[in-house]
Amino acid sequence: MAGSVRASGQNRGVSRRTSRPAPTVDAGSACPCGREATYADCCGAFHSGRASAPTAERLMRSRYSAFVVHDAAYLLRTWHSTTRPPELDFDPDIRWTGLEILATTGGSAFHNDGTVEFRAQYEAHGHTDAQTELSRFVRENGAWVYLDAVD
Repeated sequence: MAGSVRASGQNRGVSRRTSRPAPTVDAGSACPCGREATYADCCGAFHSGRASAPTAERLMRSRYSAFVVHDAAYLLRTWHSTTRPPELDFDPDIRWTGLEILATTGGSAFHNDGTVEFRAQYEAHGHTDAQTELSRFVRENGAWVYLDAVD
């Protein structure tokens, strides 16, 4: 999902600052991550700090939802300290439309690392497309964080 943001100091997709309001998800709406729960009871709990993601997959899902609602603070908070950019700018022309988890390894309460392979669908400039990525997650200070994408 690097194409939807530009990490400061990196050229990761076209991005520009805009006065357009960030997309919102109503607390009682279905969670954008695709689980059968409301946003408030699912990813919204992680975004607000009421809970922490218990697995690498749940962190991946919550990070996808953070891209949907443009929650840069959550994305930065859940990014490993050695790979985290100083700031993020969202591409206002990308609208995320769905998430599919393709595979996971490790990443449970009993692991210290794991991977999540996913496909995220999006619309941009009137076209639909998808991004597939194999993401690595590790524990940092006891919490799951995104480390990087495997090439």
